[in-house]
This record gives sequence, C-alpha cells and structure tokens, in this order.
Amino acid sequence: MDSMERTVVRCAEGHVFSTASFPMQQLGAGRIGPGRLLRCPRCARLRHAVPVELQRR
Repeated sequence: MDSMERTVVRCAEGHVFSTASFPMQQLGAGRIGPGRLLRCPRCARLRHAVPVELQRR
C-alpha cells in the first residue's frame, strides 16, 4: 500500500470522509479489529471510524 494513499472511512456518527493515514492498517482487521479512533472533520471529535467498502458501478 502506498503511504500517501487515501482511505475512505465512516465515523460513529455516520460522516464519511477520507484520510491520508489509517493508523495500524497493516495489522489487518483480524488482529485488532477494523476500526480506529480518528478526528472527524465534520463533528471535530475523536470518533471510532471504519473503512468504507466502495461500490463499483
């Protein structure tokens, strides 16, 4: 994975945004779970965020 690749995530409040870093992503969902604490740009609080599955059209 390129270190500058952006990840689209959804916070616990339902806001969808992209982030340049998704901490500890290399450990994988099986080891510590899919979510991380990130500061949401919409609600300006630390929120649990999970990657969003993008649908191809």
